Amino acid sequence: MMSGIDGIASWNSFAGFSELHIEAGGVAFRGVTGGSGGPPVLLLHGYPQTHLAWRHVAPRLAQSFTVVAPDLPGYGSSRADSDRPRWTKRRVANALIALMAKLGHRRFAVVGHDRGARAGYRLALDYPGHVTHFASLAVIPTLDAWDLVDERFGRTNFHWFFLAQPFGLPEKLLSADPQAFIDAALARMAGGLGNVEPFALEAYRRAFQDPDVRHAICEDYRAAAQEDRAYDAADRAVGRKLSCPVLVLWPQGWEGPSPIDIWCRWANNVQGVPIRGGHLQPEESPEEVLAAMLPFLMGTGASGMPIADSSA
Repeated sequence: MMSGIDGIASWNSFAGFSELHIEAGGVAFRGVTGGSGGPPVLLLHGYPQTHLAWRHVAPRLAQSFTVVAPDLPGYGSSRADSDRPRWTKRRVANALIALMAKLGHRRFAVVGHDRGARAGYRLALDYPGHVTHFASLAVIPTLDAWDLVDERFGRTNFHWFFLAQPFGLPEKLLSADPQAFIDAALARMAGGLGNVEPFALEAYRRAFQDPDVRHAICEDYRAAAQEDRAYDAADRAVGRKLSCPVLVLWPQGWEGPSPIDIWCRWANNVQGVPIRGGHLQPEESPEEVLAAMLPFLMGTGASGMPIADSSA
Protein backbone atom coordinates (compact mmCIF):
# COMPACT_ATOMS: atom_id res chain seq x y z
CA MET A 1 0.00 0.00 0.00
CA MET A 2 1.15 3.51 -0.78
CA SER A 3 1.99 5.76 2.12
CA GLY A 4 1.34 9.49 2.28
CA ILE A 5 -1.51 11.90 1.75
CA ASP A 6 -3.29 10.16 -1.12
CA GLY A 7 -3.11 6.66 0.37
CA ILE A 8 -5.18 3.84 -1.06
CA ALA A 9 -7.05 6.08 -3.51
CA SER A 10 -3.78 7.08 -5.19
CA TRP A 11 -2.43 3.54 -5.31
CA ASN A 12 -5.58 2.11 -6.85
CA SER A 13 -5.64 4.90 -9.45
CA PHE A 14 -2.15 3.99 -10.66
CA ALA A 15 -2.32 0.21 -10.97
CA GLY A 16 1.01 -1.13 -12.20
CA PHE A 17 2.93 1.95 -11.08
CA SER A 18 5.57 2.03 -8.36
CA GLU A 19 5.66 4.40 -5.44
CA LEU A 20 8.06 7.29 -5.93
CA HIS A 21 10.05 7.95 -2.78
CA ILE A 22 13.28 9.77 -3.65
CA GLU A 23 15.27 12.60 -2.09
CA ALA A 24 16.67 14.93 -4.73
CA GLY A 25 17.51 18.61 -4.96
CA GLY A 26 16.55 19.31 -1.36
CA VAL A 27 13.14 17.65 -1.67
CA ALA A 28 11.80 14.34 -0.38
CA PHE A 29 9.71 13.62 -3.47
CA ARG A 30 6.60 11.43 -3.29
CA GLY A 31 4.41 10.32 -6.16
CA VAL A 32 4.37 7.48 -8.67
CA THR A 33 6.39 6.20 -11.61
CA GLY A 34 5.74 3.48 -14.14
CA GLY A 35 5.37 2.61 -17.77
CA SER A 36 6.60 0.67 -20.73
CA GLY A 37 10.24 1.65 -20.61
CA GLY A 38 9.65 4.12 -23.45
CA PRO A 39 10.78 7.76 -23.51
CA PRO A 40 10.35 9.47 -20.12
CA VAL A 41 7.56 11.97 -19.50
CA LEU A 42 7.45 14.15 -16.38
CA LEU A 43 3.89 15.06 -15.30
CA LEU A 44 3.52 18.14 -13.08
CA HIS A 45 0.18 18.84 -11.38
CA GLY A 46 -1.34 22.19 -10.42
CA TYR A 47 -2.92 24.01 -7.48
CA PRO A 48 -4.43 22.82 -5.19
CA GLN A 49 -3.91 19.24 -6.30
CA THR A 50 -1.39 16.41 -6.05
CA HIS A 51 -0.05 13.84 -8.52
CA LEU A 52 -3.50 12.24 -8.24
CA ALA A 53 -4.65 14.82 -10.81
CA TRP A 54 -3.02 12.63 -13.50
CA ARG A 55 -4.91 9.43 -12.58
CA HIS A 56 -6.86 9.36 -15.87
CA VAL A 57 -3.91 10.38 -18.08
CA ALA A 58 -0.86 8.60 -16.68
CA PRO A 59 -2.03 4.99 -17.23
CA ARG A 60 -2.61 5.59 -20.95
CA LEU A 61 0.70 7.43 -21.34
CA ALA A 62 2.42 4.55 -19.55
CA GLN A 63 1.53 2.23 -22.41
CA SER A 64 4.05 4.05 -24.62
CA PHE A 65 6.21 6.06 -22.22
CA THR A 66 7.95 5.95 -18.86
CA VAL A 67 5.86 8.21 -16.64
CA VAL A 68 7.09 10.13 -13.59
CA ALA A 69 4.38 11.95 -11.61
CA PRO A 70 5.63 13.58 -8.40
CA ASP A 71 3.90 15.89 -5.98
CA LEU A 72 5.43 19.32 -6.47
CA PRO A 73 7.74 20.47 -3.63
CA GLY A 74 5.59 21.30 -0.61
CA TYR A 75 2.38 20.01 -2.22
CA GLY A 76 0.74 16.68 -1.33
CA SER A 77 3.37 14.49 0.34
CA SER A 78 6.56 16.00 -1.13
CA ARG A 79 8.51 17.88 1.50
CA ALA A 80 11.38 20.32 1.07
CA ASP A 81 14.26 20.38 3.54
CA SER A 82 13.96 24.17 3.80
CA ASP A 83 11.76 26.92 2.41
CA ARG A 84 14.64 29.40 2.35
CA PRO A 85 15.54 30.50 -0.18
CA ARG A 86 11.97 30.56 -1.44
CA TRP A 87 10.81 27.76 -3.73
CA THR A 88 10.70 29.79 -6.90
CA LYS A 89 9.95 28.00 -10.18
CA ARG A 90 13.69 28.09 -10.87
CA ARG A 91 14.45 26.28 -7.62
CA VAL A 92 11.63 23.81 -8.34
CA ALA A 93 13.10 23.21 -11.80
CA ASN A 94 16.52 22.51 -10.28
CA ALA A 95 14.98 19.95 -7.93
CA LEU A 96 13.04 18.29 -10.76
CA ILE A 97 16.21 17.96 -12.83
CA ALA A 98 17.86 16.31 -9.85
CA LEU A 99 14.89 13.96 -9.44
CA MET A 100 14.93 12.89 -13.08
CA ALA A 101 18.72 12.41 -12.98
CA LYS A 102 18.38 10.08 -9.98
CA LEU A 103 15.84 8.08 -11.96
CA GLY A 104 18.29 7.85 -14.86
CA HIS A 105 16.45 10.24 -17.18
CA ARG A 106 18.68 12.88 -18.76
CA ARG A 107 16.31 13.89 -21.56
CA PHE A 108 12.55 13.85 -21.12
CA ALA A 109 9.27 15.48 -22.05
CA VAL A 110 7.51 17.76 -19.58
CA VAL A 111 3.73 18.05 -19.29
CA GLY A 112 2.45 20.59 -16.79
CA HIS A 113 -0.99 21.74 -15.70
CA ASP A 114 -1.55 25.04 -13.92
CA ARG A 115 1.34 25.61 -11.43
CA GLY A 116 3.05 22.54 -12.85
CA ALA A 117 3.13 24.17 -16.28
CA ARG A 118 4.82 27.22 -14.76
CA ALA A 119 7.50 25.03 -13.21
CA GLY A 120 7.67 23.12 -16.49
CA TYR A 121 8.40 26.01 -18.81
CA ARG A 122 10.96 27.39 -16.38
CA LEU A 123 12.65 23.96 -16.44
CA ALA A 124 12.58 23.96 -20.26
CA LEU A 125 14.03 27.48 -20.43
CA ASP A 126 16.79 26.84 -17.90
CA TYR A 127 17.66 23.31 -19.09
CA PRO A 128 17.00 23.28 -22.85
CA GLY A 129 19.29 20.30 -23.42
CA HIS A 130 17.17 18.15 -21.13
CA VAL A 131 13.61 18.82 -22.36
CA THR A 132 12.45 17.18 -25.59
CA HIS A 133 8.83 18.44 -25.56
CA PHE A 134 6.81 20.76 -23.37
CA ALA A 135 3.02 20.79 -22.97
CA SER A 136 1.19 23.56 -21.13
CA LEU A 137 -2.32 22.83 -19.89
CA ALA A 138 -4.66 25.71 -19.04
CA VAL A 139 -2.12 28.51 -18.52
CA ILE A 140 -0.09 31.19 -20.24
CA PRO A 141 3.35 32.28 -18.95
CA THR A 142 3.38 34.05 -15.61
CA LEU A 143 4.63 37.40 -16.94
CA ASP A 144 1.91 37.49 -19.58
CA ALA A 145 -0.73 36.61 -17.01
CA TRP A 146 0.32 39.57 -14.86
CA ASP A 147 0.41 41.84 -17.92
CA LEU A 148 -3.23 40.96 -18.64
CA VAL A 149 -4.56 41.50 -15.13
CA ASP A 150 -7.86 43.39 -15.15
CA GLU A 151 -11.03 43.54 -13.07
CA ARG A 152 -12.31 40.19 -14.39
CA PHE A 153 -9.02 38.49 -13.56
CA GLY A 154 -9.04 39.99 -10.08
CA ARG A 155 -12.53 38.67 -9.38
CA THR A 156 -12.04 35.16 -10.74
CA ASN A 157 -8.42 34.72 -9.62
CA PHE A 158 -8.37 36.61 -6.34
CA HIS A 159 -6.22 33.85 -4.83
CA TRP A 160 -3.26 35.13 -6.91
CA PHE A 161 -3.29 38.23 -4.72
CA PHE A 162 -4.47 36.75 -1.44
CA LEU A 163 -1.98 33.85 -1.32
CA ALA A 164 0.88 36.16 -2.34
CA GLN A 165 0.44 38.41 0.70
CA PRO A 166 3.40 38.59 3.11
CA PHE A 167 4.20 35.57 5.23
CA GLY A 168 1.79 34.87 8.06
CA LEU A 169 -1.36 36.65 6.94
CA PRO A 170 -2.79 34.17 4.40
CA GLU A 171 -1.48 31.22 6.41
CA LYS A 172 -3.34 32.47 9.49
CA LEU A 173 -6.58 33.17 7.66
CA LEU A 174 -6.51 29.85 5.82
CA SER A 175 -6.13 27.98 9.11
CA ALA A 176 -9.62 29.09 10.17
CA ASP A 177 -11.39 26.87 7.60
CA PRO A 178 -9.07 25.15 5.10
CA GLN A 179 -11.83 22.98 3.65
CA ALA A 180 -14.08 25.92 2.85
CA PHE A 181 -11.26 27.59 0.94
CA ILE A 182 -10.17 24.57 -1.09
CA ASP A 183 -13.77 23.60 -1.82
CA ALA A 184 -14.44 27.08 -3.19
CA ALA A 185 -11.27 26.93 -5.28
CA LEU A 186 -12.06 23.54 -6.80
CA ALA A 187 -15.72 24.42 -7.38
CA ARG A 188 -14.66 27.54 -9.27
CA MET A 189 -12.17 25.62 -11.40
CA ALA A 190 -14.41 22.63 -12.15
CA GLY A 191 -17.76 24.41 -12.42
CA GLY A 192 -18.99 22.83 -9.20
CA LEU A 193 -17.69 20.36 -6.61
CA GLY A 194 -19.90 17.68 -8.15
CA ASN A 195 -17.52 17.64 -11.11
CA VAL A 196 -14.60 16.51 -8.92
CA GLU A 197 -14.55 12.79 -8.17
CA PRO A 198 -15.29 12.26 -4.46
CA PHE A 199 -12.13 10.31 -3.59
CA ALA A 200 -9.95 12.91 -5.37
CA LEU A 201 -11.77 15.72 -3.57
CA GLU A 202 -11.11 14.02 -0.24
CA ALA A 203 -7.42 13.56 -1.10
CA TYR A 204 -7.03 17.23 -1.98
CA ARG A 205 -8.89 18.26 1.15
CA ARG A 206 -6.63 16.09 3.33
CA ALA A 207 -3.51 17.57 1.80
CA PHE A 208 -4.76 21.12 2.34
CA GLN A 209 -5.43 20.42 6.01
CA ASP A 210 -1.65 20.29 6.51
CA PRO A 211 -0.34 23.75 7.47
CA ASP A 212 2.98 22.97 5.76
CA VAL A 213 1.15 22.39 2.47
CA ARG A 214 -0.81 25.63 2.84
CA HIS A 215 2.41 27.51 3.56
CA ALA A 216 4.13 25.97 0.53
CA ILE A 217 1.23 27.02 -1.68
CA CYS A 218 1.44 30.59 -0.36
CA GLU A 219 5.17 30.59 -1.10
CA ASP A 220 4.44 29.36 -4.61
CA TYR A 221 2.16 32.35 -5.24
CA ARG A 222 4.54 34.78 -3.55
CA ALA A 223 7.26 33.60 -5.91
CA ALA A 224 4.96 34.05 -8.92
CA ALA A 225 4.33 37.66 -7.93
CA GLN A 226 8.01 38.40 -7.38
CA GLU A 227 10.94 36.21 -8.47
CA ASP A 228 9.16 34.17 -11.15
CA ARG A 229 7.82 37.31 -12.76
CA ALA A 230 11.32 38.81 -12.75
CA TYR A 231 12.84 35.66 -14.30
CA ASP A 232 10.31 35.85 -17.14
CA ALA A 233 10.95 39.55 -17.68
CA ALA A 234 14.69 38.96 -17.90
CA ASP A 235 14.18 36.19 -20.45
CA ARG A 236 11.80 38.29 -22.53
CA ALA A 237 14.23 41.22 -22.50
CA VAL A 238 16.94 39.15 -24.21
CA GLY A 239 14.58 37.22 -26.48
CA ARG A 240 15.17 33.88 -24.80
CA LYS A 241 12.80 31.17 -26.01
CA LEU A 242 11.90 27.54 -25.52
CA SER A 243 13.90 25.44 -27.98
CA CYS A 244 11.64 22.37 -27.89
CA PRO A 245 8.23 21.83 -29.51
CA VAL A 246 5.39 23.26 -27.42
CA LEU A 247 1.80 22.05 -27.09
CA VAL A 248 -0.79 24.45 -25.66
CA LEU A 249 -4.18 23.24 -24.43
CA TRP A 250 -6.66 25.78 -23.10
CA PRO A 251 -10.25 25.59 -21.79
CA GLN A 252 -12.88 26.07 -24.47
CA GLY A 253 -14.36 29.05 -22.63
CA TRP A 254 -11.01 30.89 -22.47
CA GLU A 255 -11.42 34.67 -22.29
CA GLY A 256 -8.62 36.89 -23.52
CA PRO A 257 -5.93 36.86 -26.20
CA SER A 258 -5.18 33.63 -28.04
CA PRO A 259 -3.00 31.36 -25.89
CA ILE A 260 -1.17 30.19 -29.02
CA ASP A 261 -0.32 33.79 -29.95
CA ILE A 262 1.00 34.38 -26.43
CA TRP A 263 3.10 31.21 -26.37
CA CYS A 264 4.55 32.13 -29.78
CA ARG A 265 6.41 34.92 -27.98
CA TRP A 266 8.18 32.17 -26.04
CA ALA A 267 8.75 29.44 -28.64
CA ASN A 268 9.14 28.97 -32.40
CA ASN A 269 7.32 25.64 -32.65
CA VAL A 270 3.87 25.94 -31.05
CA GLN A 271 0.68 23.98 -31.64
CA GLY A 272 -2.50 23.76 -29.67
CA VAL A 273 -6.21 23.24 -29.41
CA PRO A 274 -9.04 24.22 -27.02
CA ILE A 275 -10.26 21.49 -24.67
CA ARG A 276 -13.88 20.99 -23.65
CA GLY A 277 -14.63 21.68 -19.99
CA GLY A 278 -13.07 23.88 -17.38
CA HIS A 279 -9.68 24.47 -15.83
CA LEU A 280 -9.03 20.98 -14.44
CA GLN A 281 -8.31 19.51 -17.86
CA PRO A 282 -6.55 16.23 -16.90
CA GLU A 283 -9.48 15.35 -14.63
CA GLU A 284 -12.43 16.81 -16.53
CA SER A 285 -11.46 15.93 -20.12
CA PRO A 286 -8.70 13.30 -20.06
CA GLU A 287 -9.65 11.73 -23.41
CA GLU A 288 -9.40 15.07 -25.21
CA VAL A 289 -6.12 15.83 -23.45
CA LEU A 290 -4.71 12.46 -24.51
CA ALA A 291 -5.97 12.87 -28.08
CA ALA A 292 -3.83 16.00 -28.38
CA MET A 293 -0.93 14.91 -26.21
CA LEU A 294 -0.13 11.46 -27.58
CA PRO A 295 0.51 12.52 -31.21
CA PHE A 296 2.52 15.50 -29.95
CA LEU A 297 4.76 13.39 -27.72
CA MET A 298 5.14 10.75 -30.40
CA GLY A 299 6.05 13.36 -32.99
CA THR A 300 3.28 12.29 -35.37
CA GLY A 301 1.29 15.52 -35.35
CA ALA A 302 -2.44 15.79 -34.87
CA SER A 303 -5.08 16.24 -37.51
CA GLY A 304 -6.78 19.60 -37.36
CA MET A 305 -4.51 21.04 -34.67
CA PRO A 306 -3.41 24.64 -35.35
CA ILE A 307 0.36 24.98 -35.66
CA ALA A 308 2.08 28.32 -35.38
CA ASP A 309 5.64 29.32 -36.25
CA SER A 310 6.64 32.47 -34.41
CA SER A 311 9.73 32.85 -36.58
CA ALA A 312 7.50 33.53 -39.60
